Amino acid sequence: MAETKVDMTQVEALHVALQQSFSPDASVRDPAEASIKQLKFVPGATQMLLHITEEKQVQYEVRQAAAIQLKNICRECWVERVSYLGIPLPSIDGSTNPDGTPVKPTLLLDEDKSAVRTKLIECLLAEPDKSIRDLMAETVHCIAIHDFPDQWPGLLPVLLQAIQLNADPSQALRVHNALLAMRKVCKRYEYKSREQRGPLNQIVVLSFPLLLPLAQRLSGPNEHSLEAAMMLKQILKIFWSSTQFYLPNGNNGDGSASGVPSPALANPDALEPWFEVLKAVLTKPLPEASTGLEPKGQPISKEERNAWPWWKAKKWAALIMTRLFSRYGIPNYAEDEVKEFAKYFSHNVAPSFLGPVCETLSLRPQGQFCTDRVVHLCLNFVDLAVELAPTYKLLKPHMDFLLYKVCFPAMCLTEEDVDEFENDPHEFVHKQNSPMADFYDPRMSAITLVTSAVRYRGQDTMQPLLGFLTEILQRYNAAPEGGKNHVEKDCALLMFGSLSEILLQKKKYAAELEGLMVSSVFPDFNSPVGFLRCRACWMVQRFSETPWSDDGTHLRNLIQLVLQRLSDPALPVQIEASKALRFLIEVEGADVTLLPVLPQILNEYFRIMNEIGNDEVVAALQVIIDTFGEHIEPHAIALVTQLADAFKNYVDAGEDDDDAAMAAAQCLECINTVLKGTCEHPELYKGMEPHLAPLVLQVLGNDGEYLEYVEFALDTLTFLTYFPVQLSPQIWEVFPLLYWAFDAWAFDYMILMAPPLNNFISKDPQHFLTSSAVTPEGSIKYIDMIFSIVSKTLHENRSSESEQRKALSLYMSVLHNCTGQVDSYLPTINDIALGKLGQQVNAENPSTRHVVFQVLGSALYYNPELELAELGKRGVTQQVFQQWIKEIEGMDGWLSQKMTVLGLLSVLRLPTAVLPHNVGAMIPDIISAAVKLAAKMKEDVEKGQKDDDAAIEPEAGDDDDGWEGFGEDEDVTSPNDEAYVSALNKLTAGGDVSQFLLGEAWDDDFDDLDDDYHSPIDNVDELHFANDVLKEAYQREPEVYNQVQGALPPETVATCQQLFAAVDAQRSKAGPATPAS
Repeated sequence: MAETKVDMTQVEALHVALQQSFSPDASVRDPAEASIKQLKFVPGATQMLLHITEEKQVQYEVRQAAAIQLKNICRECWVERVSYLGIPLPSIDGSTNPDGTPVKPTLLLDEDKSAVRTKLIECLLAEPDKSIRDLMAETVHCIAIHDFPDQWPGLLPVLLQAIQLNADPSQALRVHNALLAMRKVCKRYEYKSREQRGPLNQIVVLSFPLLLPLAQRLSGPNEHSLEAAMMLKQILKIFWSSTQFYLPNGNNGDGSASGVPSPALANPDALEPWFEVLKAVLTKPLPEASTGLEPKGQPISKEERNAWPWWKAKKWAALIMTRLFSRYGIPNYAEDEVKEFAKYFSHNVAPSFLGPVCETLSLRPQGQFCTDRVVHLCLNFVDLAVELAPTYKLLKPHMDFLLYKVCFPAMCLTEEDVDEFENDPHEFVHKQNSPMADFYDPRMSAITLVTSAVRYRGQDTMQPLLGFLTEILQRYNAAPEGGKNHVEKDCALLMFGSLSEILLQKKKYAAELEGLMVSSVFPDFNSPVGFLRCRACWMVQRFSETPWSDDGTHLRNLIQLVLQRLSDPALPVQIEASKALRFLIEVEGADVTLLPVLPQILNEYFRIMNEIGNDEVVAALQVIIDTFGEHIEPHAIALVTQLADAFKNYVDAGEDDDDAAMAAAQCLECINTVLKGTCEHPELYKGMEPHLAPLVLQVLGNDGEYLEYVEFALDTLTFLTYFPVQLSPQIWEVFPLLYWAFDAWAFDYMILMAPPLNNFISKDPQHFLTSSAVTPEGSIKYIDMIFSIVSKTLHENRSSESEQRKALSLYMSVLHNCTGQVDSYLPTINDIALGKLGQQVNAENPSTRHVVFQVLGSALYYNPELELAELGKRGVTQQVFQQWIKEIEGMDGWLSQKMTVLGLLSVLRLPTAVLPHNVGAMIPDIISAAVKLAAKMKEDVEKGQKDDDAAIEPEAGDDDDGWEGFGEDEDVTSPNDEAYVSALNKLTAGGDVSQFLLGEAWDDDFDDLDDDYHSPIDNVDELHFANDVLKEAYQREPEVYNQVQGALPPETVATCQQLFAAVDAQRSKAGPATPAS
């Protein structure tokens, strides 16, 4: 389609609006921003934005703003946006209509899309500015997600044509930008399943014959320009996107992926040149700028070096090497179809990578620079190499160098770390506790390598390493005060602590740990060096299980030392001391020292929590509360008050502080621990509720603003609605909030909402039945809210089966608690439950069917006459009962069994004259099934009691004292690793990797209602009920039931007699009987 002509008058008006959006004058800026917000509704706006973006004479900030708007409009308005589950999403800016419903996004016209596709690539290829071309490349990615290759078949040919000009130096910019765009297209398929990667396979087949010679030239010894490094980086990123999950296959004739290996990649001969490129990139010398050698101009500052294109290229080479090793390095873990390639890789490629990797790791010991990220990735590679026999044999002679000259220095505190400890302690704590450190910090990868070397190759590494560390500690102790190397000692303790699990497992080392702690750790609690006091507290966390040989003095001293550090002048020390106490309280004998000062300990924790949001500090407090539960009661209200206040403070800071946000969640979890610890004294809840109810109302009542805390708040609400004898008016205020939250934004929390909803119903059925809330649509009863929640859950495609089962339990709660008061709701219950039964009748997993029968059993128990009438009106009575009896054999859940016995036998409470004919004819089958099930339940209970009484033999502890790891000719094997890799291989063989990353593939069959469903039915003994109903029926209609008895199998009659005798015996033992109802 031809490009639409752009109206230059409109372009100029848009240019002015973009300029004015930067004005400091709000009267000028606000109208401009308002007009820019409306651009997505203006035909041709994308073309105008593109025109401004490409015009080099336009002010830079205006071009950048135009590029941002173009990207945002294409992302939002190219196609209708839907969630992962296929549900339409509202406008990105959250716009709403006057009635409150989300504004449906406007979609771009086809002619605008065509014009953008045509013009965008040409603009991108010619763009020299990094920020603007990155925005354009992201726009290409947004469009390619939906249009490539079907609606955009010309994209790849244009990019390949530009890349073909790589021999012409004047075309370097266009070549680089074409590579950038191609990487964005490849990224589109990076996480797709094998079957969905057809377009990526085609890209590989067409582009790699071009990319490989270009990469070989750019990585050669004569290429030193920054343009070469930038192009090389993009080629490596394309290679990464094409190979990180699969070696690309060929395609079928229709373009779909096939099982035929791609001629470009999936065989060793084709890959070998790429491996050579990776090695060449990693080994390329990068001299200091002061030498004047090529490549010239290496920056001086660490930040600029990290961003320098040549170091970026090395990072990607190391990343690819490590990824390939993790996927194919150990053939035992590889998928069947690539096992041969994995064997080739492990014996030929991985050993050849080892040289460049170790050469790179030797840069720092030689006084040369290497970025943290490259060191981190190379250490990860060596960690994998320790596990593979062919590579470990090559590593073995160099392990001392790697451990002492590479890992040890990488683990040492830097000058920057020490400065932060002393002058910016909050940032120091943040970095030391960052969950992202595993992905970039060489200190973490060095720790991992040291641990792996000792665990898997201990016969070669353990003794020399311990000797090395012991020598450092002895040298420190012997040195005069002014000559002590504090950083070196800190690192030696860090290494010791990192090996704690291994050392504690081996008796010959565990016995020596007491001496290590007393001589080298205890003194540091009072060291003038703050980071050594911090390390001493950390060592306690690692060696809290050290066996003490004395009379308990060492343990008491250690506890006192840690307690003193809770009020240390250095914040990082306070943090580590608070975490250390968590481990000490679990040591036998610690309570004697800790309990007398428990109030002071709690105060110190809250003081630290007021200073900084740290989830591990709150987690440590939670352990203390859990451990000293019975002693916490006097402090419970004060604890909850402090925790609720801390939560509010952390939430206020959480938007700008991830640590505070995690600490806020931990506060709620800690509150729940207090509630759990005091649940046997629910009278305490009365004092805690005024602090907790506003908190729950805040989380549930703000349109999902506090979504990350909903799970914990619902747990809190479950405690507050279950244990108190009576629910307060303030707690009842939460009930309609649950409904509104579920309806608007908390649909996915059905499973966690059901328990408190059940508690509301069971605690005060009359209040539940008579209450209502005012909504914009009018007043709605609480019971209607429950039925709306169940209906929505059962009818929404996005509901999981477990969520639907949990929703159906709310029907049972209504029927069990509102006896005789909800007759008018039985038709709805049957419509929903029977509809679900129809959907599930042939399902392989019977869990949902069993819950449906729980509901039907509850309805029969509630009112058998009305329920039979409902089944009869639908003409399904006989089918339901036949299916139900058929299911009994496979019913394992206690609640399903109980409601089956109560429901089926409730039919016998009616005179046979009023029973439908087909039900009357089934009475012998109903009695046989119910009595057999009741007898099985009795046997299960008796068997469970016997199992509980049986002595449990303690398992002998594993003693691996004599095992020093794997021999150098053995690959490391681990059952856990094998299970993980097996699961991952199964996934990648047939599934979308994104499903795994989003948690889509998890089974939800483990949600048994038995454990958390409570109702008056708990007080009904199914054996007594069966006894009473059968006897009453016989007494009421002896002639009829004589005939029934004659139709029963002899074993059923015998089982009935046994049940009658058992119930009589129980009642005579318990005293006067009260009939079951």
